[in-house]
Amino acid sequence: MSGAASWSFSEEDAEEIRGILEHLLREANARTALLVDRTGQMLATAGEEPRFDPVAFASLTAADFSANDQLARLLGEPEFGALYHQGERESLYLADIARRVILVVRFDNQTTLGLVKLRVRTVAEQLSAVF
Repeated sequence: MSGAASWSFSEEDAEEIRGILEHLLREANARTALLVDRTGQMLATAGEEPRFDPVAFASLTAADFSANDQLARLLGEPEFGALYHQGERESLYLADIARRVILVVRFDNQTTLGLVKLRVRTVAEQLSAVF
């Protein structure tokens, strides 16, 4: 598992990350978890295979977080640590991890935003320790 030239994971790190993401999906009853770095590189995925272009998705995710950082600054906030995009059938919850990567959780109506947020809090600490 590697992304941009600045990223290098050992096989042990990759397995630990995958285990953390898979545990999150079970606990939150979510569909997919993705890790994207802030330059738009996909680092890891777990759960259902995305039916969308992962390269484009990673790039748009990084741009989305960057734009929201600018919005936060306009409001006098240092950052927005999480974003939520609600769809009719599927939603996304995005969380900053150690100011280095973005955790994206894709979920549907089989779970709630509250449960996803609760489970992401614990996972964010675990992933921060890895990064």
